[in-house]
Amino acid sequence: MAVPKRKMSRSNTRSRRAQWKVSAVATVACPQCKSPKLPHGACTVCGTYNGRQVIAV
Repeated sequence: MAVPKRKMSRSNTRSRRAQWKVSAVATVACPQCKSPKLPHGACTVCGTYNGRQVIAV
């Protein structure tokens, strides 16, 4: 098991943690209703996927 040889300072710890960023969720426009939806998934507004109705809305 790897164990650090020295204690990491508070500024180094916070600098390292500052690199963890949340990326924005990628959305695409639905070809039917033009509302934003997740890619490769059914539209939650109109219920279509790949040009056909898959969810009864």
